Amino acid sequence: MDERGAEAIFREALAGGRFLIQRCESCGAAVFPPRLLCPACGAADPSFREASGRGRVYSVTIVRSRRAGDHNLVLVDLEEGARVMSRVVGIADEEVRIGMAVQGFVGELDGRPALLFRPAEDGR
Repeated sequence: MDERGAEAIFREALAGGRFLIQRCESCGAAVFPPRLLCPACGAADPSFREASGRGRVYSVTIVRSRRAGDHNLVLVDLEEGARVMSRVVGIADEEVRIGMAVQGFVGELDGRPALLFRPAEDGR
């Protein structure tokens, strides 16, 4: 691994508008969040790859907050095999459904680059 570390590489890619996940070279497992060792087999140095961002909502909840406002919080199962936590934007929070096809993109959250999702146009 590059001396910057897995998290720094991931964050730098987001800042450049790219979403990366890791894949273990030994067992093939998708690795997210970024780390130095594969959680499935313990092999060192999972490699980074561009992610498609396509996935399906695994779970959803609406966070109610007076200070920050209400927002949805989702777990998305990516086509690549990883599960990520994020938000679905562009639709009302109440319209986000388990099983909904979504497409990831790099947007901004609290002034920093973040992986966000919107409903997939083709529904797949």
